Amino acid sequence: MSYRIEKDTIGEIKVPSDKYWAAQTERSRQNFPVGKEKMPLEVIVAFAHLKKAAAVANHSLGKLSNDKKTAIVHACDRIIARELDEHFPLVVWQTGSGTQSNMNVNEVVSYVANEYLSENGSTEKVHPNDDVNKSQSSNDTYPTAMHVALYQSVEAQLIPALAVLRATFEEKESEFKDIIKIGRTHLQDATPLTLGQEISGWRYMLEKCETLINEAKQQLKNLAIGGTAVGTGINAHPEFGEKVAQEISNQTGYEFISSPNKFHALTSHDEVVYLHGALKALAADLMKIANDVRWLASGPRAGIAEIEIPANEPGSSIMPGKVNPTQSEMLTMVATQVFGNDAAVGFAASQGNFELNVFKPVILYNTLQSIYLLSDGMKTFNDKCAVGIEPIAENIERFLNNSLMLVTALNPHIGYENAAKIAKNAHEKGITLKESAVESGHLTEAQFDEWINPADMIQSKD
Repeated sequence: MSYRIEKDTIGEIKVPSDKYWAAQTERSRQNFPVGKEKMPLEVIVAFAHLKKAAAVANHSLGKLSNDKKTAIVHACDRIIARELDEHFPLVVWQTGSGTQSNMNVNEVVSYVANEYLSENGSTEKVHPNDDVNKSQSSNDTYPTAMHVALYQSVEAQLIPALAVLRATFEEKESEFKDIIKIGRTHLQDATPLTLGQEISGWRYMLEKCETLINEAKQQLKNLAIGGTAVGTGINAHPEFGEKVAQEISNQTGYEFISSPNKFHALTSHDEVVYLHGALKALAADLMKIANDVRWLASGPRAGIAEIEIPANEPGSSIMPGKVNPTQSEMLTMVATQVFGNDAAVGFAASQGNFELNVFKPVILYNTLQSIYLLSDGMKTFNDKCAVGIEPIAENIERFLNNSLMLVTALNPHIGYENAAKIAKNAHEKGITLKESAVESGHLTEAQFDEWINPADMIQSKD
């Protein structure tokens, strides 16, 4: 491999000649050979939007020449177009402020910008600190890029995946609205409801979670940019933060603002904690939905087996013909990971010491991972499982008709204690509820048929 020599304030260092980064990126690459988790490209793209916006703002404020501005914009556009992914090699486990990833972006933008200037006959040179990072600090750029990346990921990945699964449940809710089945509480038989009503609970969970996520994402619109090192805005024009936020809004189509309190924006990440709390709520509901599905599909002959789910692959290496609820298992593992991520995000966000939180990369990484795991998990669960859910009518009817909890409908007519005796007698003797009711002498067969009608028990008449 061939190398070139790059310099920074520490001294000289060899950099692979085919890479666009410079000395500070290379030092980070060598000093932090930790883990396999790379800095997510979503935040690199967000950085490119930020650096582009900063160049435009600095030019408008008379602090950057037109040639430099144009060259920086060109370089950032290439990053946004994902043409330069290979030039961002750094891991998550680096400085807690994200300084080295900020410099990685500055160096790559500077390299590409200078190529552009040379090709277009300009004698100007773009410097990674003096020009690309002008009016900025890693302390305000990294949290700004965090918010932009997270907001875009929620909008582009999470909300669409959630909407698709919600729509599937809405269709199933309507399709199965007349299928009466036994309800279950405490894993025991309860009063009837329809399969459509049961699924409506799943659908409404997703609606509520979407509301929570949409509320939480609004907090990400506050950007730290303009705070520079400690929140005072040193070395930045007073209008710089607002101009950059407006330009990022123009680029992305989302309305961002410069935070009204930069001291908060640098040291606190409560907005991301709030967002991840909504992600955890979604994970909790998905855990419940996936577990319901696999319980209801358990069997096929020794379980509940009220619904049938798609058979996507063989379920056992030793038991021929076995099919497992693998999509439910996938989704419950996703939920488990999100719960763990939430603990990491909450703890990391609590570690803001004085003017700066230095756990930023791990906060970003875990939150982004939760977003894409939930997004991919919901999409796959929808396509490979939810759309194929079908009722097993004979099992549903058998469980319904054999349930002792239909006796609940007798409470208004003969009282709770008499109804309980009928249910217990039927269970102990292994006879039907009707036989036990008539045997009790509290009602006739005709009255039983009139009062015990599952179709009358699925909707409150109060």
